[in-house]
Amino acid sequence: MSRSVRLDPNTLLNAYAQGVFPMADRDGVIRFYTADPRGIIPLSPPEAFHVPGTLRQIVRQKRFDLHINRDFEGTMRGCADRREDGTWINDRLVQAYIDLHHLGFAHSVEAWQGDELVGGLYGVSLGGAFFGESMFHRKTDASKVALVHLVERLRQRGYELLDTQATTPHLRRFGCIDIPARQYSKMLELAMSKECTFDGPVEVSRE
Repeated sequence: MSRSVRLDPNTLLNAYAQGVFPMADRDGVIRFYTADPRGIIPLSPPEAFHVPGTLRQIVRQKRFDLHINRDFEGTMRGCADRREDGTWINDRLVQAYIDLHHLGFAHSVEAWQGDELVGGLYGVSLGGAFFGESMFHRKTDASKVALVHLVERLRQRGYELLDTQATTPHLRRFGCIDIPARQYSKMLELAMSKECTFDGPVEVSRE
């Protein structure tokens, strides 16, 4: 019988520092994975992250209220619930990331309308790297606005790496690219040598 891996904070953080991440299979067993090629969203130069004009307009209009870590668990569960064909996020993973969140390593970027959480994303911040895990939306463009805010935050705080694990047609529209594992390892090593802080205010560009 297959056994799930350990998900205590030290094990998870050590895994991320080596470019490894957990996922739950359809049978509910959690295993560690890596990827070659690896998906990233380049944080420099600025034009590497492409924001369509219509989305820039939505950001300028402040259609959504952006919050950091207002409802981390709700954001995770929103990501888990969005997949009709099943999800790699199960209750054990939710609890593991909540533990990381309480320790200051896991964060959510959330889009709200009034008292309703309508979209967002979450991931792990370690050194100068942010490992994006998943995103969801209940209102059109909510998760996209959260992604714009995330990139602005990482740039302003000196992060080196925004890891998406894999590329998707949706992420490629924003400039997400595949890089070889060897190149990713060098970027990860550089990112791990930095000390960046995710929390705190940030000014989102509305140009």
